[in-house]
Amino acid sequence: MEYMSQEGYDRLVAELRELETVELPRVREAIAEARDKGDLSENFEYHAAKREQSRLLGRIRFKQRVLEHARVIDKSRLGTDKVQLLSKVEMTNLATNTTMKYTIVSPHEADLREGKISIKSPIGQALLNKKVGDTVEVGVPAGTLRLRIDNIQL
Repeated sequence: MEYMSQEGYDRLVAELRELETVELPRVREAIAEARDKGDLSENFEYHAAKREQSRLLGRIRFKQRVLEHARVIDKSRLGTDKVQLLSKVEMTNLATNTTMKYTIVSPHEADLREGKISIKSPIGQALLNKKVGDTVEVGVPAGTLRLRIDNIQL
């Protein structure tokens, strides 16, 4: 089961719809055009379009499986007493004294540019169930981070 926000669920549904209604027909049309050009054994365009179709069908199946097992979280039932999925966490890196703000989301919604980190990432795992004032140590590729949780919001 995959828990996610309503926004993340809606975005996945829109991506799936785009793949099924726009991308897949475009690729099928490319296959038909390439097939009309003759000998398929030496037709590069045909083989490239078939590979693209295979890749696209794999992405469609993956998104369908994710949506099939997705559960949308009701934000009104969440609290701010501890870090959990969909929590907005403000923390301080104790080594550099810099403040960071991240929202803990499902792996399918993670986007570092938007300040959304996966609950399955090392930082997400370390913050889970911690409270304001707690200090956590996180092993990251660059070494160990010491973070103090300053605020938790929804």
